[in-house]
Amino acid sequence: MNRYIAILRGINVSGAKPVKMEALRKSFQNIGFTDVTTYIQSGNVVFTASETETTKLAAQIAAAIKTDFGFEVAVIVLSASELRTIIENNPLNNGTNDTAFLHVTFLAENPAAFNLSEIEARKQGDEAIVIDGKAVYLYCPHGYGKTKLTNTFLESKLKVAATTRNWKTTCELLRMTAETGQ
Repeated sequence: MNRYIAILRGINVSGAKPVKMEALRKSFQNIGFTDVTTYIQSGNVVFTASETETTKLAAQIAAAIKTDFGFEVAVIVLSASELRTIIENNPLNNGTNDTAFLHVTFLAENPAAFNLSEIEARKQGDEAIVIDGKAVYLYCPHGYGKTKLTNTFLESKLKVAATTRNWKTTCELLRMTAETGQ
């Protein structure tokens, strides 16, 4: 059995696509997942499953959400080891950047060809962006709410589903993968 993190895009944001966490946990349990826990209200779920293919897990979860809640959401699933690697490889967590302004945009798959210069042109002031495989590392010292390097912008330029989490949430999700039986 393996520990995974499901990151759902766009639930409980400004009243759209409302999902109670208890109902979301139940939905995951109905699929057959165990040790299901959620973190905050924005669609972060840690669970255990025997399946090893994250794309299959994401498809199962998306189908269950459509059935159980009546809407479609992008679902990105990472193994605990994938998330650990993303955290350990963050080039912007260098000891000088305030971690309160670090974010990770998780991508459903590695992006095909893209124009990095066009993306970097959207940076404001001392913002930083690094794209590495299925992770986009962001440093937004004026706040994520003010950046032009938004999730929607990155999806449009990279042509892949994405969802963004702050550094605190990202690290907490990894910590939660060590917990079971809750």
